[in-house]
Amino acid sequence: MVRLLFFLPALFSLAFLAIGFRPAPKTKPIVLAYVGGFRGLVDTDRIAAEKLTHINYAFVDIKNNRAWLHNLATDSTNFRKLNALKRRNPDLKILISIGGWAWSENFSDAVLSDTSRTAFAASAADIVRQYQLDGIDIDWEYPGMKGEDNVFRPEDKENFTLLFKALREQLNGLKQQTGKNYLVTTAMPGFNEIFTHTDMAQAHQYLDYINVMSYDHFTGGPLAGHHTNLYPSRKADNEQSGDRAVMLYKQAGVPAQKLVLGIAFYGRAWQLQNADPDVHPRSIAKVERGGGYTFIKDSLLTNPAYKRHWDRRAKAPYLYNSDLKRFVSYDDEQSVKEKCRYVKKNGLAGVMFWEYFSDPKSYLLTEIDKQLAE
Repeated sequence: MVRLLFFLPALFSLAFLAIGFRPAPKTKPIVLAYVGGFRGLVDTDRIAAEKLTHINYAFVDIKNNRAWLHNLATDSTNFRKLNALKRRNPDLKILISIGGWAWSENFSDAVLSDTSRTAFAASAADIVRQYQLDGIDIDWEYPGMKGEDNVFRPEDKENFTLLFKALREQLNGLKQQTGKNYLVTTAMPGFNEIFTHTDMAQAHQYLDYINVMSYDHFTGGPLAGHHTNLYPSRKADNEQSGDRAVMLYKQAGVPAQKLVLGIAFYGRAWQLQNADPDVHPRSIAKVERGGGYTFIKDSLLTNPAYKRHWDRRAKAPYLYNSDLKRFVSYDDEQSVKEKCRYVKKNGLAGVMFWEYFSDPKSYLLTEIDKQLAE
């Protein structure tokens, strides 16, 4: 009995430790899809909602310094159909993404003053309220520097942060009415210059996630190369990569757990001047269309004229057609596997991709789901 009484406190202590210090369950990685509504009606029946955590609806335009549904009839229908996907996945979040490459020209004007910023944020929050959505994503290309044909000015740097503050305040007010939490996110490029024109250490405090557009590293020319590589190939000067972008955001003060790594569901292609694709720099003769991954997998990878190569350092594939001198850069299942491993190893929030219907057969989403479910 004495021995039993002696050991009981120790047993209770061990039981308390086992219960009280049980590791917290792991947060499920984000799998965020940009779904293009700018083309018209979205075929939501073809969206594998069970494999997604977030959908960012692209895009909402800006008019008269307000968030504006450019195609009201189709946008409103798309919101209803996207919300219906929650019957299959109740945890799915639907956000509006404002801007994009073509519709960023008016951001700078819309957020120039306290008054305009508040009104813009209120108009965006009102779309969320009216269509029972889950948050707002900002894809401003780019604050403080040239994108397609956007207005930009030095004040953008401060106003970029103040925009997210205004959005957070508006959505907090909406939460008081609905009792629901709302998200504020942004899509950001991975090149150095963006950090001169933003203050990410301040901006991220108002943001849930930052979707790093770690693709389009090579676009129009005059050179070709990996456009969505995870690491540098070390064969090009100042080469961009997903890892480099992540490091830049962390150096700018953004916590790793707020970063979402980008995956390209499309390829980029060029006709090279030199017949040997291993000659650097890869000077181009002309830009060509790369196509979505379903097209690449079903039509190019099955074509004997195209040879697949794997860059071991960059963790990136490319195709080359020697007859046409055609170089195609893209993400495939192998590079997606590497990116998902990187996300888990480095404690990132998850992955995102542009754009859902570039891979309608879900080859890449299936691989993402497989890797992040493990």
